[in-house]
Amino acid sequence: MNNIQKRLREVFIQSKKTEREGNVHVFLQNIKITKKLVRANLFSTALGMYEIEINGEKAGNTMLAPGYTYYPHRVLYQTTDVTRLLNEGKNSLTAYLAQGWYCGWFTCHKKYKIYGDAPKIAWVLELEYEDGTRQEKVSDDSAREEVSPYSYAGLYNGEEYFADKEIHDTSVLMAEDAEKYTCHNYEGGIPAEIVPAECNVRVQEHMPIREVYKYKDKTILDFGQNFAGIVEIHPEKLTDETVVIRHGEILNEDGSLYTENLRSAKAEIIYHAGNSKKVYRPRFTYMGFRYIEITGTAYYDGLVESYAVYSDMKRTGYFNCDHVLVQKLYENQVWGQKSNYVGIPTDCPQRDEREGYTGDAHVFARTGSYNFDTRLFWKQFMRDMELGQKDNTEGYIGGTVPATEPGGIGKISMLGWGNAVTLIPEMLYQQYGEEGTLIRQYESMKLFVEAEIRKMGRRNLWLGISLGDWLTYGKSVSYLMMHNNPVSNAFVIHDLDVIAETAGMMEKQEEQERYRQQAERSRRAYIRKYIRPNGKAAADDQAAYIMALQFVLKDGPLKKKVFRKFIKNVKKQGMQTGFFTTQHILPLLADAGEAKLAYDLLLQEDCPGWMYQIRQGATTTWERWDALQPDGKVQEEKMGAGNMVSFNHYAFGSVGAFYYQYILGIKPLKPGYQEISIHPYPDRRLGKVSGSYHSAAGEISVAWEYRDDQVYFHIQTPVNTRITLPNGEVHETREGKYEYLSDINERDV
Repeated sequence: MNNIQKRLREVFIQSKKTEREGNVHVFLQNIKITKKLVRANLFSTALGMYEIEINGEKAGNTMLAPGYTYYPHRVLYQTTDVTRLLNEGKNSLTAYLAQGWYCGWFTCHKKYKIYGDAPKIAWVLELEYEDGTRQEKVSDDSAREEVSPYSYAGLYNGEEYFADKEIHDTSVLMAEDAEKYTCHNYEGGIPAEIVPAECNVRVQEHMPIREVYKYKDKTILDFGQNFAGIVEIHPEKLTDETVVIRHGEILNEDGSLYTENLRSAKAEIIYHAGNSKKVYRPRFTYMGFRYIEITGTAYYDGLVESYAVYSDMKRTGYFNCDHVLVQKLYENQVWGQKSNYVGIPTDCPQRDEREGYTGDAHVFARTGSYNFDTRLFWKQFMRDMELGQKDNTEGYIGGTVPATEPGGIGKISMLGWGNAVTLIPEMLYQQYGEEGTLIRQYESMKLFVEAEIRKMGRRNLWLGISLGDWLTYGKSVSYLMMHNNPVSNAFVIHDLDVIAETAGMMEKQEEQERYRQQAERSRRAYIRKYIRPNGKAAADDQAAYIMALQFVLKDGPLKKKVFRKFIKNVKKQGMQTGFFTTQHILPLLADAGEAKLAYDLLLQEDCPGWMYQIRQGATTTWERWDALQPDGKVQEEKMGAGNMVSFNHYAFGSVGAFYYQYILGIKPLKPGYQEISIHPYPDRRLGKVSGSYHSAAGEISVAWEYRDDQVYFHIQTPVNTRITLPNGEVHETREGKYEYLSDINERDV
């Protein structure tokens, strides 16, 4: 523990006021600078959600700080250079403290005060002067609590803000005779880990308004894109109005805002303008929306501006093609990631949920790692997974991380979700080549795998109720639960394979052999129970075929038989996949020599299919294949089944990996792309195609286009690469740029 972490632990403060849901506390502290200042660093954190201003200007550019972690064990802190914000003489520090995930209303189960009874905040301001002396200003009882301009702030419901209560002249408000509350030095429990945040949430790109129109006395704004973000209010022309902004993903048939799928989340901003002319920006909430509804004032150009909000990650992948719908799907899955990588990998950004679902997380993880450099994002998440797991006596990992039931989290019936403990580290190792990722998570993986082994017992299979291939088109939830075992046990076998490989990497030979043998016993038991000798899978179910081919079967005659039955099934039934199997169906078909069939599924415009969603106006991928009916109306019966109709869910966006790995053909031959395979699967229907991925080894780019009956390729690679062309030619190359003209195997066209 460094000195800053120790100091932050010692200086937490909280309000003396009675805590009620939605409170936002405002603390002010005087800072006097008497000498020439050369450097000032602010270290700050909270059990709750905070924002700090110095002399009225925000310190740093982090939103929703310090970020959501498993608070019983861990909290993040931010470091901000605030030198330019301080002046010689009198200065003021204003700290806004909300409840956030720590003790505000959170989860679809309407939990309140999950981790604590009231929010707390801590800061250390280090001042360094020109003469070499140093000074420290910390959160303590010299900070006074002021009247808050917020009557409410919450993640789901939004904010209500009274601009006339804004703090404008802090020198007056901090006068000795002002009637104020002093704060309270907090002396209760503090998480053992207070660590630097490495992947903060930021306010990102500006989202332009595409269309403005009236619905009765309401103004509807269409941003043309479903996204997670905030709406600023610019009150230059407002006086005493109360502006209400409601957010929604789609419109009703009559043009009004549709909000039924938000469930209990109000998703609104209530802004009481007074005489303020200061721009209002939400601090303690964000919304998932494409449309907003404005009431309470006459709309004018410039009244509102909107911005996307997501974690700070470097963009690494790009794709372009001539096929408008295929290109739109690529852009949709990128926006799905932006909308749901908000501190944690959420399920959706709009309704009363926005939790870190582990199943959704691992399903999209590989696609996400092509789009963006996600190493730091996952490092934070995996640490919270590990800490939450330690609070479960069985070693299970629950459906959401951070855990929202301290001391009782994790259900083995969430197989397919908790398996993120192996799937994400394995993906990170393959994508970035960092052995430390697997090694760091080994004990966590081991704890979970041992729980699976205990559950299997002598049967060498896990048998029980689980959710199966979640939200498979045409299958009821009860069917998926009762037919989950081929899916669940494939995950278990994969867990055993991964941990055996990791044990070998760590030279733990005894553990490696134990897990390898258990994997083989479970593999044999799986084949006996779920695969017939002729290759037919249990219930001729598409999920059973896909999971067996992806995780269970080794190369050999049986796998070939299963492939043939799988292809026959797909040709007969079309695509029948859910959250877990969608990412695998197109790659498996391409690998089996059925690239045309894979492209047929990608391009089909009937439901279920990605192009169906786009034809219905989707700008992100949906939670359900059939969220909208062909007539554009919401599937109301699905609303009745848990009201689960999100239009911004990234699970089915996992098809993005197919773009990089098969359309462009970019895969690692060795972890971290130290050696590369480039094996594109061209299809004439896409037109010209180009794309790139900035790997851990450097920039990889691929472009191809049809020239009569041949395909022209332009490839750039940073390291030794195996290039496989459609005519079967294989070229072993080094770093450089290469051009090829290849004939086409018509089966793959």
